[in-house]
Amino acid sequence: MGYKSLAECVADLERNGHLVRIKEEVDPYLEMAAIHMRVFDVEGPALYFENIKGSKFPAVSNLFGTLDRSKFMFRDTLDHVKKLVDVKMNPMSVLKKPFDYAGSSMVALGALPWKKKSGAPILHGQTSISALPQIVNWPMDGGAFVTMPQVYSEDADKPGIMQANLGMYRIQLSGNEYLPDQEIGLHYQLHRGIGVHQTKANALGRPLKVSVFVGGPPSHPLSAVMPLPEGLSEMIFAGALGNRRFRYFYDEEGFCISSDADFVITGTVYPQENKPEGPFGDHIGYYSLTHPFPLMKVHRVYHRKNPIWSFTVVGRPPQEDTSFGALIHEITGSAIPQQISGLKAVHAVDPAGVHPLLFAIGSERYTPYQEVDRPQEVLTIANQILGTNQLSLAKYLFIAAQEDDPALDIHDIPLFLSHMLARIDFTRDLHFLTNTTIDTLDYTGDGLNAGSKVTFAAVGKKKRELATEIPAGLDLPRPFNQAKMALPGVLVVDGAAFSSYEEEAKRINTWASELKHRLSDSIPLIVLVDDAAFAAETINNFVWVTFTRSNPAYDIYGVDSFTQFKHWGCRSALIIDARSKPHHAPALIKDAAVEKRIDRLAEKGHSLHGII
Repeated sequence: MGYKSLAECVADLERNGHLVRIKEEVDPYLEMAAIHMRVFDVEGPALYFENIKGSKFPAVSNLFGTLDRSKFMFRDTLDHVKKLVDVKMNPMSVLKKPFDYAGSSMVALGALPWKKKSGAPILHGQTSISALPQIVNWPMDGGAFVTMPQVYSEDADKPGIMQANLGMYRIQLSGNEYLPDQEIGLHYQLHRGIGVHQTKANALGRPLKVSVFVGGPPSHPLSAVMPLPEGLSEMIFAGALGNRRFRYFYDEEGFCISSDADFVITGTVYPQENKPEGPFGDHIGYYSLTHPFPLMKVHRVYHRKNPIWSFTVVGRPPQEDTSFGALIHEITGSAIPQQISGLKAVHAVDPAGVHPLLFAIGSERYTPYQEVDRPQEVLTIANQILGTNQLSLAKYLFIAAQEDDPALDIHDIPLFLSHMLARIDFTRDLHFLTNTTIDTLDYTGDGLNAGSKVTFAAVGKKKRELATEIPAGLDLPRPFNQAKMALPGVLVVDGAAFSSYEEEAKRINTWASELKHRLSDSIPLIVLVDDAAFAAETINNFVWVTFTRSNPAYDIYGVDSFTQFKHWGCRSALIIDARSKPHHAPALIKDAAVEKRIDRLAEKGHSLHGII
């Protein structure tokens, strides 16, 4: 649909049963987020909040809460946009099937941004930062945040919209040391689009002009989060997906303004001016803590007539950004495998917090004239994966060979892990990267943005049958002697809290030496956890605990381990210490009193009766 505004989208969704209105007054402090999460959990409708305490502006959330709703919003353009992305990723596809792409090429040409100030809806009025809905999602958050922004910046060397970046980076509106209505915080990594722009502006000693768009047609926030191929502008993508050219202009201060946005915040980021930003409940399922990040000095806050504030809730997956990921996969399909020779499929495992864990399938063709019994080409592919865009943030990469099981599904977590564990040889198939970079939001390493990575590579025939229950007579030595079976071949064990790395290395190695003659080959993986019952309860719990609470180089041990020619391995079970450590960020915990308060909306005669 070619929505001209967010309001048009809201009306369309409501007419077709995809949106409900929350008429009761709700508190932006925790209540709105709690309502959103409750509805998302039951795959419920988009939510329109009519009456927000402390703000005259309404808000909408959960627009992208299900893949079906996202596909409904873009029902007229999705197929053309898929082809447009395919052309950018694989230009040869046009030569092979030119007529299949003719319509998509015209869509791209018709989606060029349109510079047009006359009659821009966004110029209806101006407001202040404090007048916006001050939505706080989690109890320990440092203030109110914009969670569905489109952050626009331009390249100092190549100004103009065609070389600009539109990204979704979180914005802190209040709290900490920010001067109310004058300053807000930006959180982004320097290798991201806006970070590159800031680095260039800093080198020139110039402030960076930044515009934050909120709302507008739903194609706009999606374009801000899309991992687009090089040379495909977010604004062109937004125009193609929304069937409406991205309309913009520059105000008298030189800021780029999205004409169709509901709100636009303009401001400048000056070289070396930072203030503490955070904490913020993040998508890994923990708080990202307070750190210095760029400070944006606010110039103006524009809004259209009857604007709608757009927001989402970030937390332990699955959340709305999970559905974003499903829609992105729907659009890009096999785009990343096309960039890496031999890669057949790659999947960022959402329940593990997305970035910590990757599953991949590659080809193993290095020795076609003989039976392959060790990883070769898949290791080359693994190195490329860990050097590619957002995939480089991963800590754990499990990669299998397509030839071993052509039907292997990277989205089936238990099956994929079982395939790997049945084949892996821990004496040779673990490959570490130490003292490297990991996700800024991941606190398992030894500093901000610092940690390690490990590749698990397994090819060839099955080497073992995996136990499906704890073997009779298995007597685990203390202190780790409370075990549960998490999935075939995998034990989760609790029994002692973490103290320090120095002490734990001694304790775990002693424990491992006592296990040497007690374990059979049917249990290749043991994970030490704080609560074995919780970790074993669901596969989502298992992968979340295991891969968000461990730093490979520090937290991997082994039964009968050794180091030979700089290579570490073990001759029996691998041990991952996934207990909480003192330096870890706190996990996200809902406020029980807030949860109880929002139960009122489920009562008969209230807005969410029959939904939650």
